[in-house]
Amino acid sequence: MINKKRKVLLYLTLGMIWIFSTDYIVSQLFAINVNVYIMLQQIKGMIFVLLSGCFIYYAFNKKEESENVKAEKEKLEVLINSMVDFVNFKDGQGRWTQANDFALKLFKIEHVDYIGKKDRELAEYSEFYREAFYYCEQSDEEAWRYGKVSRCIEQVPVPDGTTKTFDTIKIPIFHENGSRKELVVMGRDISEQVKAERKLKKSRQNYKSLVEFNPELVFIVNRQGDVLELNPKFEEMTGFSQDEFLGNSLLPLINQDSKAKAIDAFKNILKNKKNWVNEELTINHKDGTKRIFRCTAVPTVIDDEVLGAIGYAMDVTKEIETEKRLRKTEKLSVVGELAASVAHEIRNPLTSIKGFIQFMQSKDDKNQAYYPIMLDELERINQISSELLALGKPREVQFEQCDINEIMASVKWLLESQANLYNVQIHYSNDAALPFINCEPNQLKQLFINIIKNSIEAESRHITIHVGVKENMLHILIDDDGNGIEAERLANLGEPFYSSKEKGTGLGLTVSYRIIEAHQGHIHFSSKVNEGTQVTIRLPVLNS
Repeated sequence: MINKKRKVLLYLTLGMIWIFSTDYIVSQLFAINVNVYIMLQQIKGMIFVLLSGCFIYYAFNKKEESENVKAEKEKLEVLINSMVDFVNFKDGQGRWTQANDFALKLFKIEHVDYIGKKDRELAEYSEFYREAFYYCEQSDEEAWRYGKVSRCIEQVPVPDGTTKTFDTIKIPIFHENGSRKELVVMGRDISEQVKAERKLKKSRQNYKSLVEFNPELVFIVNRQGDVLELNPKFEEMTGFSQDEFLGNSLLPLINQDSKAKAIDAFKNILKNKKNWVNEELTINHKDGTKRIFRCTAVPTVIDDEVLGAIGYAMDVTKEIETEKRLRKTEKLSVVGELAASVAHEIRNPLTSIKGFIQFMQSKDDKNQAYYPIMLDELERINQISSELLALGKPREVQFEQCDINEIMASVKWLLESQANLYNVQIHYSNDAALPFINCEPNQLKQLFINIIKNSIEAESRHITIHVGVKENMLHILIDDDGNGIEAERLANLGEPFYSSKEKGTGLGLTVSYRIIEAHQGHIHFSSKVNEGTQVTIRLPVLNS
C-alpha cells in the first residue's frame, strides 16, 4: 500500500513534469500566434485541474476503501475468534488463508505462521496431529468433488487420550469459470452432546428393558388418570389390547367394588411426591372373569412437581386362591387331629347310653314319648362322630370302573323317602352313552347325598340332575329352586363347622370337598337368594 508521503511526492513530481513538458511543447509548436498560445495555456490548465482532481479522488477514495476493507477484516477476525467453533479458510489450492484461535489451539499451532501453508505442511509442526492433518486434506478433496455444502461428523484425538467430536460443515466456493476459489471449514465441538446422547440412549435402553420386558404389568398415567404408556404384559394379563386404553382411563378395567379404593389411592399419590400405594384391586378380564391384581404405584416427579404416576401390577389370583386352600387345609388338619382324639371316646360311652335307654324304654310304660327323642339325638351324635372319623382318618380309597347312572340310581333310591317327606320331586336326565369313570362308588354316593340333602332341606320343590360329557370331563349338574345361598356365604362353603343350619356341623360339605379332591375333580356353587342353587361337579372320565 502507498503511504501518504509517497502519494504527495508522486503528485508533485507528476505535476512538475506536466507543467514543464506541456509548456515546452506549446512554445515550440505555437510560438508565432499569441492568441492560440494563450488559449492552449488555458486548456492545459483546465486539463491539469481535472487530472489533479482525478488523482486526488482516486488517492483518497482508495484510502477509504482500504480502511473499510481493513475494518471489515478486523471485524471478521474478532467474530471468528470469539466463536467456540473451529473456523478455517483455505484457498483453491488448499493453503490456509485464515483460521481462528480455536482452530490454532486445537491443532497446537498457535505460534506457527500458517498462512499459505497446506495441511501436510502444517503436519510437520505437530507430531501428534500429523494423521489428523492428512485426513483433513482427504476430507477437503471430497468436499471439492461434491461441489456443494457438505456436513460430516469427524473425530479429533486429544493428547489426554480422549477424542473430541466435531459436527463439520465445508463450503466450497468456485470462480465463474468453475475453478476452485476458496474453501470455508467450520466445525462445532459436540463431544458433550454426543456423551449426553449416549447416556440418553443407554437410559432409554434401560427404560425399555424395565418397561417392555418387565414380567409385571407396567402402566404410566398423567394427573388426569389417562394412560400414557402400557407394556406388552397388559394384553396378556387383562385380555385387552394396549390401544384400547392408551389415552383413556383405566377405571373401566377395575371392578366396581375396587373403584373407590383405586381413586382414593391415586388422589393420595398426587398429594405428595413422596407418597406411594400398594393395593389389591379386582380387575375385569376381557373373558368375563375377575382377577385380583396387586398394584404398586409411585408418583412421577419432574421439576419437583407431581405429573402423574407409574405403577406395577401382578396377578395374584392364584396366590390368593392357594392361600385360601391352605387355610382350609389347615382347618381340616386341626379337625382331623381333633377327630382322631375324640371320635372313639364319644362312640364308646354313646353305645352304653343308647343301650341303657333302650333297656329303660322296654321297662318304662309311663315315659314312652321321651325315649324316641333321646334315641334320635343319640343317633345324631353318632352321625357327627362318624363324620369326624371320616375327616380324621380318611381310609385308603380303592378305585374301580363305575357307571355314573348306577350310582345316581342308588342315591335317588336312598333319598326317595326323605324327598317324599319334604314333598320334593327329583328329576334325573343324562346324555346317551356316558363313559365309565374311575372312582370309589360309596364316596361318590356320599358326595351326591350330601349335596342333594342340602337342596331338600333348603325348601326346594324341584331338584334337577343332569349328567353329560364336556371336554373329556363328566359334568354333573344339580339344580334346585330352594332358598339359595347368600353371596358372602358362598366363599366359605366347605370350611369345617361352617353351617347356616340350626343343627348343622358344616362337616358334610367339608367331606364332600375331600371326596372331590381325592377323585381329581372340581366342584362349583352358584346361587341366588330365593331363586335356588346350582352345583356343578366335574370328574375325569376313562379314556377309551
